[in-house]
Amino acid sequence: MAEAGPWLTIIGIGEDGPAGLSDASRIALEQAEILVGASRHLALVPDGIASRRIAWPVPFALDPLLAERGRRVVMLASGDPFWFGAGSLVAERLAPGEWIAHPAPSSFALAAARLGWAIERCQCLGLHAAPLDRLRPLLAPDARAILLLRDGTAVGALADYLRVRGFAASTLHVLEALGGPAERVRRFGAADTLPGDIRHPVAVALEVAGTGDTLACVAGIDDGWFAHDGQISKRPMRALALSALAPRPGEHLWDIGAGSGAIGIEWLLAHPHNRATGFERDPVRAERAADNARRLGVDRLAIVTGSAPDCLFDRPPPDAVFIGGGLSAPLLAMLSTAMPAGTRIVAHAVTLESEMLLAEWHDRRGGMLLRIELAEARPLGSRRGWRASYPVVQWSAVL
Repeated sequence: MAEAGPWLTIIGIGEDGPAGLSDASRIALEQAEILVGASRHLALVPDGIASRRIAWPVPFALDPLLAERGRRVVMLASGDPFWFGAGSLVAERLAPGEWIAHPAPSSFALAAARLGWAIERCQCLGLHAAPLDRLRPLLAPDARAILLLRDGTAVGALADYLRVRGFAASTLHVLEALGGPAERVRRFGAADTLPGDIRHPVAVALEVAGTGDTLACVAGIDDGWFAHDGQISKRPMRALALSALAPRPGEHLWDIGAGSGAIGIEWLLAHPHNRATGFERDPVRAERAADNARRLGVDRLAIVTGSAPDCLFDRPPPDAVFIGGGLSAPLLAMLSTAMPAGTRIVAHAVTLESEMLLAEWHDRRGGMLLRIELAEARPLGSRRGWRASYPVVQWSAVL
């Protein structure tokens, strides 16, 4: 058994194998009883080191590693284990004194170094097992991103994705086996026919160019981005709702009566660490909202199919709540008693009955009550006139 102290050493290893390791990493490797890692990483370590080797199972699970607690174990990971690696997953399961880590240069750092890019001005994404739609909010002319992809087939899928969305003029720097003897860097256009010999591990440094649609950076993106059946908070109302909800980094939103999912989606677009749960009683709309979220790169929108307030119980509490549908006295009563102090609430009403309900709650709980009336210029014979929408009453308050 190992002495008291870290039993696990997490080592970031590059394509050059042990030759590129620090002294501390080499010592830990030489003293290891057990090596754990991907088969590709285990193959980089010469025979004679460690008496046993364990390859990660498929699908990935930490159980084989955790079962060796107390032995001298070395876990191998690509480059920096805490940047789209398994390091953070292990750290969450172990006490601080049980592990120590020796990172190596990440694939992002190596890619930036090969191309002379300022890495702080690049978006860095790990897309080994994530959908390419995660790229959607980043696609804008002159944007740069460094992407870790699964294999050559995924590089081809990336080029197809860019072409379909109007960014065929983009440049792909394909970087294979960075840091090792088989390293190769090649440049292609998204419209080019890609070679069939692109090898894993592969990263792509992307320079975006083209005339495709670009997502706006402010609340209230165009309604055309969302598939819907008319059940949607329209762009001006959505902007006002999000302004009142005031999303902050890392916060969680409940979107009750999610409809197209537009409010939750824009909440998530506001910051990459934000979370949102949409509640929608219509299963067709619920699926449509989830699909909208996937297409716009925020597949982390959680959708619950059910009617409020029944579907709200036993859920992780939110920091803010938006009620766009299903407004009722029982719902407001439940929220006022069950939500933590400081929860922000924004509710929209169109009917006279729901307006009266919000007026009553404004009188009881304070906050701000707004009546919003919008009109849009439309053809009127040979001229134009104003066509008014139904007025919306918005109540916003801190519970």
